Amino acid sequence: MLSGELTYQAIPSLKLSDKVYQALQLMTDNQTTQLAVIDEDDKYLGLVNEEMLLSAENDDSNLQHLQHSLLPASVKASDLFFSALRLVVDHDLSIAPVIDTENYLLGVVTNNDLLKQLADFNGINQPGGVIVLEVESLQYSFSEISKIVEQNDAQITQLNSTNHPDTGLMLVTIRLNKIEISDIIASFQRYEYTIKYYFGEEIYENELKSNYDNLMNYLSI
Repeated sequence: MLSGELTYQAIPSLKLSDKVYQALQLMTDNQTTQLAVIDEDDKYLGLVNEEMLLSAENDDSNLQHLQHSLLPASVKASDLFFSALRLVVDHDLSIAPVIDTENYLLGVVTNNDLLKQLADFNGINQPGGVIVLEVESLQYSFSEISKIVEQNDAQITQLNSTNHPDTGLMLVTIRLNKIEISDIIASFQRYEYTIKYYFGEEIYENELKSNYDNLMNYLSI
């Protein structure tokens, strides 16, 4: 999804003629610590934050005095929503301003909305198991991992990889469209993969335990 397709929140913007105390009140009313500032032509100038406003010498002064301190943080409407997410993380923001090619402010997206979009993108709300493998970077093979999963009548719905900063090993996180993952875990173990973590139902282990309990009950009769 593009940043321009995200849901804009009804958070007001400021102009340089607005007063410091007005900006602080708007932040309180909208439960945010930043607000976008635009010029008289509605072009985006930057973000003002609560710290800037509280450090102003006079609450009755206008934002013109703080223009040089505005944070020039924004994303283009044509950027992927990851850019907006990276913006709020890198600058510790509660909102991400979205602008067009001519620098007009289109709206702002809250960090909560971005997190919801990320959750949807990663399929967090979809049922399924998760397996995290630990592999040598040179031994990583997506085709082999996919083949192992598909051999067990499952599909990969999401795959992410990161390198561990201390060991240099690659952590491969696999989301699956299947909750019962014991068969898949067993297959990875047969291929000598190191399984770091897994989350799901181990139906085969449960069946073995049930069979064992049934046998014990039978023998005790």
